[in-house]
Amino acid sequence: MNKERILGFDVCTADKKELIKEIFDDFINQKQSIIFNINPEIVINNYKDVVYKEKINKEKYQIPDGIGIVYASKINNGNITQRIAGIDFMYSIIEESIKYNLKIFLYGAKSGVAEAAKEELEKKYTGINIVGVCDGYVDENIAIQKINKANPDILFVGLGSPKQDNFIFNNREKLKNVKIIMPVGGSFDVVSNKLKRAPEWIIKLNLEWLYRLIKQPKRIFRQLKLFKFIFCVLIEKFKRKGEEKKCQK
Repeated sequence: MNKERILGFDVCTADKKELIKEIFDDFINQKQSIIFNINPEIVINNYKDVVYKEKINKEKYQIPDGIGIVYASKINNGNITQRIAGIDFMYSIIEESIKYNLKIFLYGAKSGVAEAAKEELEKKYTGINIVGVCDGYVDENIAIQKINKANPDILFVGLGSPKQDNFIFNNREKLKNVKIIMPVGGSFDVVSNKLKRAPEWIIKLNLEWLYRLIKQPKRIFRQLKLFKFIFCVLIEKFKRKGEEKKCQK
C-alpha cells in the first residue's frame, strides 16, 4: 500500500476503488482492517502527539478525508489527487458488504440517531444487514458487550475525534472478531437526516467545508485550522529543502 507522509501522518495514495478491493481482500483472508480518516483538523490537533501518530501510522489504511490533504500532497509533488470523504467511504463499504451479506453495527451519536441512521440505510440499500446499534452515551463496557453480542463483521464508530480513535485503540483486542472497523465522526447525523449534507455540486467543487461553515458559523475556529495546516505543510517543505541543500554542500 503506497503512502505519503504529511506532517507525520501516513496517507494512502490509492483511489477509493482500490482501497475497497484491498479491504475486502483482507476480510476474505480474515485480517482485521482499521480505516482512519486523515483530514487537516485531525492532523493539526495531533501532529505533535508522537504516540497518537504511531498508532495511526501502524495501520494499513489512512484515507485522505479533506481537500486540505490533497493540497498538501500537491505542495509536496505527491500523488494524492482526490479527497475521499469519510461518509462516502462508509457508503462504499456498505455497498460492498451487501455482496458478502456481512453484518454491520452502528455505534455512536446521541440517543436515537444511530437507530434513525439504521432505518435510513435500510431504505437506501436493499440487502443491507445491520445487526445492532448503540448510542455514544452509554458506558463503554456496555457498548462493547452489545457489539460482541451482535457479532458484527463491520463496525462504524461515530464518537467524534479523538474519542472514537481512542475507543478503537483501547478496545480492538476485545473486538477482534470484527474485521472492518472505521471511525465515522458525525456521519450518523447526516445519514439519519438530522444534519443536511451539502448539495452534490458543492461537494464536487470541494467546497463542502464552506457549506458547513455557512450552516454552522460556530465552526469558524475549526475551519481556520485548514489555513494553519497549509502553513505548517509549507514550513515543513521549506525546512526539508534547507536540509537537502546542507547535505549537498
